[in-house]
Amino acid sequence: MARLALKALNGARLNVEEWGTPLGAPLLALHGFTGSAATWRFLAGALGGAYRILAVDALGHGGSDSPADPRLYIMPRMLQALEEALDTLDIERVHWVGYSMGGRIALSAAIALPSRTAGLVLESASPGLPTARERAARVLDDMRLADWAMQVGIEQFVDYWQAIPLWASQSRLTPDARARLRGQRLDNNVLGLANSLRGIGTGAQPALHERLHEISAPTLFIAGEEDARSTAIAGEMQRVVAGSKLRIIKEAGHAAHLEQPAEFIKVVEGFLAEVVASSLTPLRQERR
Repeated sequence: MARLALKALNGARLNVEEWGTPLGAPLLALHGFTGSAATWRFLAGALGGAYRILAVDALGHGGSDSPADPRLYIMPRMLQALEEALDTLDIERVHWVGYSMGGRIALSAAIALPSRTAGLVLESASPGLPTARERAARVLDDMRLADWAMQVGIEQFVDYWQAIPLWASQSRLTPDARARLRGQRLDNNVLGLANSLRGIGTGAQPALHERLHEISAPTLFIAGEEDARSTAIAGEMQRVVAGSKLRIIKEAGHAAHLEQPAEFIKVVEGFLAEVVASSLTPLRQERR
């Protein structure tokens, strides 16, 4: 574990958990809203032998700081912070893996930092909202939700959040799994969650629809079959990003990595193996 004080965040610290082999290809994983780096701990057993897995707590989440200024949470700041973190850790390029909010961050990073991007895996991600009207409406909703969260506190906010229809498919999870998920959400700071809604919500982030064609790194889109919206968005992005792949995971909703972890690992492991193998091909040819 490392807590990195970053100039991009005015000295606020991002917590980075690390698993796997230090000599492996770096894989940087970004969790969803109300999650934490612990979201990705299950990857260590399956991928840790081949990859250096870095899981970042987004600002306002997990072991990262929760500064009071919502301007520190905006997407450009997060991207600057991630690049600074890579420099601090002496990492040149990473495979970004992002889920939901983390998927929006990973997608933004792949576009803003192409020289730091070796590959891209996006689960239930989006490029933002396409129209100014939609973005303004979402910003207003998120501001109201953030204000309410500050009024009622973390426990009541988590009660509300875990009851929204997006998580209906998680009724199949075991009671222990649901309890762990709730505990992970409750470990967050309500100020951090509120400011995440204000600063890096779907309406607040810059829309990326017109920039998807800029992605040149190998890209995999993942969505759960029962999450119709994410499945549709993934399909739309896959048609724009040249050479990208799309995998729909059955019997899963928004959080396929949680609901079908074995299938998620299988899909991601296969994709990354192909990407790493293709990156070595020129070296093999030069040695002939």
